[in-house]
This record gives sequence, C-alpha cells and structure tokens, in this order.
Amino acid sequence: MSGGNTLAATLSLVAGVAGTVQIAVMGRLGDRIGVVAAFAFAAVVTAAIGLLVLLAVRRSLAGFGHAVDQPAWMWLGGLMGAIVVLTITYAGPRIGPTATVAVFLVGQFAAAVVVDRYGLFGLDRIAVGWPRIAGLALLAVGTALVLKR
Repeated sequence: MSGGNTLAATLSLVAGVAGTVQIAVMGRLGDRIGVVAAFAFAAVVTAAIGLLVLLAVRRSLAGFGHAVDQPAWMWLGGLMGAIVVLTITYAGPRIGPTATVAVFLVGQFAAAVVVDRYGLFGLDRIAVGWPRIAGLALLAVGTALVLKR
C-alpha cells in the first residue's frame, strides 16, 4: 500500500473506532435528553468544529460561501450525516453498538458497491466482481448472526 493509501486506511480505521464510540455516547445522550435534542447538539458541535478546522487550515472562511454555488446533489453529504447521527442515536441503545455497526456496514457496503459499479457522484467506475459480491453476502450473513441474541 502506498503512503497515501496507508494514511487513508489508517484514518478510516480511526473513523471506525470513533463511529462506535459515537454510537455509545450519542445513544446515552439521546436517552437522557431525547434523540432529536441529542442530534441537534451534535450538529451544533460538529458545525463549530468544522468551522474551527476550516479557520485553522485556511486562516479564513474564504470559499465557504461558494458551497451554495455547487450542484444540489453535493449537499447530500450533510443530509446523509444527519440520517447517520439520528439513526445511531436511536438504534445504539436499543440494539447495541455491535448490531448497529453490523447493520450500518451492510447498508454502507451495499451502497458502496452500487456507487462503485455506476461511478455515481462523479467517482470513477470500479468493476464489481464476484469477490465483492461474496464479501457483501458474507457480511450480511455475519450481520444476521450478530443480530441473534
């Protein structure tokens, strides 16, 4: 794996760990203050951190206003993030972090296969052969096992 790919894989692993912690923490917060209130709190904190990172990296908010000039489909990232946070906040305490992550990954993997296959959202098309389909099937079977208590 090249240096850039190693960094990408490492950051993805860290994000996976952060996602599991997020499920547990957001679930507990949702239990205490309500799912929607916890979601709103997370959105405000995320926005604040995002602006601070932007300021730290660019030293200004220049370019931030150009987001409104981009194609509407590019705004789906924010909507998808909202769906993820709302869902994990609700699902985490009910089915547990392991089941939440397992089901989340099946959905994510299935969607990724479609995005790869058709090159959606301006990405390069990536062939989807039997190894990827088999991997998705194995992940689905593993998820079914995880869901059995």
